[in-house]
Amino acid sequence: MRLFSYVVARDYGFAPNPFGGACTLATCKPEIRQRAAVGDWVAGLTSTADRAKPGFVYVMKIDEVLTYDAYWHDDRFQFKKPSRVGSMKQMFGDNIYHQSPLGVWHQADSHHSFDSGTANPRNIANDTKSHGVLVGHRFAYWGSSAIDVPDEFLDSNGLSICLQRGYRSKFPDEFVQAFAAWFKSLGAQGYFAPPFMWQRPRSTWARLSV
Repeated sequence: MRLFSYVVARDYGFAPNPFGGACTLATCKPEIRQRAAVGDWVAGLTSTADRAKPGFVYVMKIDEVLTYDAYWHDDRFQFKKPSRVGSMKQMFGDNIYHQSPLGVWHQADSHHSFDSGTANPRNIANDTKSHGVLVGHRFAYWGSSAIDVPDEFLDSNGLSICLQRGYRSKFPDEFVQAFAAWFKSLGAQGYFAPPFMWQRPRSTWARLSV
């Protein structure tokens, strides 16, 4: 069992997507999506632009790792396909990739496509470095109501869950076990508050890789 931590630089409810009863990480952070496995934990931390004090945007335990094609066709996740004319949750759907029989990537009109709705090659190239979609049914997404990171994970014999960029995963077993026990003790489950970016004017939203 491993723990992956990283900063959610732009919290739109897209990566991660906490809607529809499951938390999914289907875009961005290809290194984590490539390496994480069932039973591992992912902790998404607040950016300094959103919150001065370190906090958790979300925490999830990975229950499934799907390929993009499996995710695209899975009946459970059709709600996560994006729609510009749908609700805010549907606008930021992350079920956006599948391949043709010849292996060509198709990107749905989404937060990672151009404003015109056409595919964005830069985001396709970054997202598809890994074909893995992480799915967590045991999760808590606090979004704009992010909770504080406990002191024990800010400094544990010089080791911290926090970082500024990239991701961190080389935590000792006792650190990971303590983190899992802490999260379970919260009894927190599901979606609690809207994403940070939903509080800002839409003119500040950007369709960029994270």
